[in-house]
Amino acid sequence: MQQLENYVGGDWVPGTGEGQVLYDAVTGEAFSRASTGGLDFGEVLAYARKVGNPALRRMTFHERGRMLKALALHLSAQKEKFYTVSYRTGATRSDSWIDIEGGIGNLFSYASLRRKFPDEPYSLDGDPHVLSKGGSFAAQHLLVPKEGTAIHINAFNFPVWGMLEKIAVNLLAGMPAVVKPATLTSYLTEAVVREIVASGILPDGALQLLCGSAGDLLDHVGSQDVITFTGSAETGLKLKAHPVVLKENVPFTMEADSLNSIVLGEDVDPGMPEWDIFLKEVRREMTVKAGQKCTAIRRIFVPAARLEAVREGLTKALAQTVIGNPAHEKVRMGPLAGAGQREEVRAQVRKLLEGSKLVYGTLDATADLLDADGVKGAFLSPLLLVNETPFGAEAIHSVEAFGPVSTLMPYRGVQEAVALTKKGKGSLVASIVTARPSLAKEFVLGAATHHGRILILNAACAKESTGHGSPLPLLVHGGPGRAGGGEEMGGLRGVKHYMQRVAVQGDPTTLTAVTAVYQPGGAQLLDAVHPFRKYFEELAIGDTVVTHRRTVTSADIVNFANVSWDHFYAHTDHTSLEGTPFEKPVAHGYFILSAAAGLFVDPGKGPVLLNYGLEDCRFLKPVYAGATIGVRLTCKEKVRQEPKDELDIPKGIVKWLVDVYDETGETVAIATILTMVRCKL
Repeated sequence: MQQLENYVGGDWVPGTGEGQVLYDAVTGEAFSRASTGGLDFGEVLAYARKVGNPALRRMTFHERGRMLKALALHLSAQKEKFYTVSYRTGATRSDSWIDIEGGIGNLFSYASLRRKFPDEPYSLDGDPHVLSKGGSFAAQHLLVPKEGTAIHINAFNFPVWGMLEKIAVNLLAGMPAVVKPATLTSYLTEAVVREIVASGILPDGALQLLCGSAGDLLDHVGSQDVITFTGSAETGLKLKAHPVVLKENVPFTMEADSLNSIVLGEDVDPGMPEWDIFLKEVRREMTVKAGQKCTAIRRIFVPAARLEAVREGLTKALAQTVIGNPAHEKVRMGPLAGAGQREEVRAQVRKLLEGSKLVYGTLDATADLLDADGVKGAFLSPLLLVNETPFGAEAIHSVEAFGPVSTLMPYRGVQEAVALTKKGKGSLVASIVTARPSLAKEFVLGAATHHGRILILNAACAKESTGHGSPLPLLVHGGPGRAGGGEEMGGLRGVKHYMQRVAVQGDPTTLTAVTAVYQPGGAQLLDAVHPFRKYFEELAIGDTVVTHRRTVTSADIVNFANVSWDHFYAHTDHTSLEGTPFEKPVAHGYFILSAAAGLFVDPGKGPVLLNYGLEDCRFLKPVYAGATIGVRLTCKEKVRQEPKDELDIPKGIVKWLVDVYDETGETVAIATILTMVRCKL
């Protein structure tokens, strides 16, 4: 029998003892064992902190992002190996696509996010704050990678996605990870980690794997570590309440049981596109991964007058589901992950049946399987229940059968629908299917406090919608209350969970040196060489040019209006200014910026290749004819660009602070412009 191995301390190490026997969900065959016996979990975490953490912290966000991209490309090339192994978990090809390619997609997404960060190991968080009247005392929030390790304790249902969606975030942030998948399906996680290790893409200590019991792992955590957990609320609460976790104040993110719901809008009638969309969405969420998804629909709320029609529609839809060997191309739903999981689902359904009735499916052995044995495999048919008194039945709002199980219930009025979704006491996701925007708004604003994500589904978006059950890398995945109270992914938000936010105070010049971004009021470096004559590497943060001045004339205002076709009355009509902030026709803000460019641009050919864009533009004071303006142009930030191919010009983006002031010395306009600048090498 195969023995799974743990990847710790830079080596593949089998656990001692018998460990846990692992079974093929389709055939019931025992084929492997998993154990972490004999491992020193303290040493595992110490290796991550001493070896993996420094290596990642030295890398910039851009280097980490390129590392993730390389890893995603490597795993994509090996994905067919993972599909073959995944059939043992009971997953069909389409189920495994979510797990395998969805996980790899997370790596690609977070690799792309590197462009939202500086090419530094750390990042600024928010805008600078001037703390004194004279501007000599200021502050800036910084984000730096924590010095510990991320500990991911994952569920059995997504052995690939569950790992990759989490490590994509902590690796981009600059923290290593120790991954402890659910033992039941850890053999698929191990197969992926073997390819990761073989690629040599990650630095030593960046990723370790535990296949088996977590043992005393949490006895060794520290304040610089971060723990994430996906699984049952009961287990999550025990881990969260671990004495060392509490003593060290270790950040703990939990994604727990979630009685997710879908609502059919009162405006939707049979024959409307939304009716079919609703039925299709419910069937899909009940049968994909055999309902073993943390986001699967457990509660279905429909207008009372539509209860019977929906029951009939769902019954017909579910009857079309082909159940059997997931490797067969015609099969649409495979078995549960194991016999034990099937018995757990049956036990939970029996609790639900104390107040509800079963209208589709059976708890007995599933018949009519395609290329499979219902006795040996962990098969179960989809189970649709009905409860006609949802406000009086507590089990349907508190008991989750983690399989192809959902309960249909009536509501009367959108506020009742909102109240019923809230009875789940917090969920990962809720959906509403409606063609009426006003109804969608009422539902969202009423239900938002109790859900991590809300999907509004209608004919306009259904074709391209990723669906109720699909967490996306750039959106938060988590929910309040029963759902665990945590957040995963979420783009930039997720990265910040693995970084320490620190407020740094000091004078602007020193803060500029610390942050590598020019801080308002900092020293401006004047040089005989115009900044536009300098290559990317030669530019220093704070390099400044102070321009000569120009007087704005009435002809300038009239000519700009004619050239731009912007004849807004404030610029052109003396008679329409009563009740406005203006004393007389005012110069266009965009003229002021254009005139500023005319003052600060060095016209000769040089390292500056083009104007890349404009950020944070504000017009602070009216400029009338007769005013004289000048510009202070300061190098604010530099971000080197990656070459697209071997023929691409080496270059970077330079952000410039443009401060336009008048004859009184007051700032009239301020903006950040971006230029693309050639590199010297």
